[in-house]
Amino acid sequence: MYYDNLYLMNNLSGYASPKMKLTALVKSGEYVRIRRGLYIKGHEYNIKTLANVIYGPSYISFEYALSYYGMIPEKVTAVASAVFNKNKDKEFDTPVGRFVYRYINPVLYFHGIERHEENGEPYLIASREKALCDILYKIKNISGKTDIELLLFDDLRIDEAEFLRLNITDLKLIVPLYGKILPDKMLEYLKARRK
Repeated sequence: MYYDNLYLMNNLSGYASPKMKLTALVKSGEYVRIRRGLYIKGHEYNIKTLANVIYGPSYISFEYALSYYGMIPEKVTAVASAVFNKNKDKEFDTPVGRFVYRYINPVLYFHGIERHEENGEPYLIASREKALCDILYKIKNISGKTDIELLLFDDLRIDEAEFLRLNITDLKLIVPLYGKILPDKMLEYLKARRK
């Protein structure tokens, strides 16, 4: 559970100085300051929900989402999310972890996002198909001659069995929105492997 400054100031309004009381609560460790105006109580938080509220609007994607779905073997420590505002990437190092926000075109933002919930706390996360497309969209300096198989299974370390489980119907809907060669090549490769 997270708390914003307005909520805490309202709850601490009975004190002569709510700001000083909040400072004391942070010093005692009862609350942890995540960033300006955003706090958690002790160790009661959901890292995925925090990712959505630290900077946004955003949804969890990229390597973190692929790890969440079991598509890559690595445990990803930085929570990577996609954002469409301000046209730049952003990073936050907080007491509870590192949060990375990568810009994507606003046209891509609203497709392939799912609402999940853990312990009553909701968060937005890319579908497995969208998370992979988001990664391919952000890869720079790739020519049309790039071997998609090497890129997927060697460079990105995608689990081949999990890759073959991707939903082609969903990919056919979102891949054209990206307007990039790698998502297109990935979809064609998946269709060829399924034959």
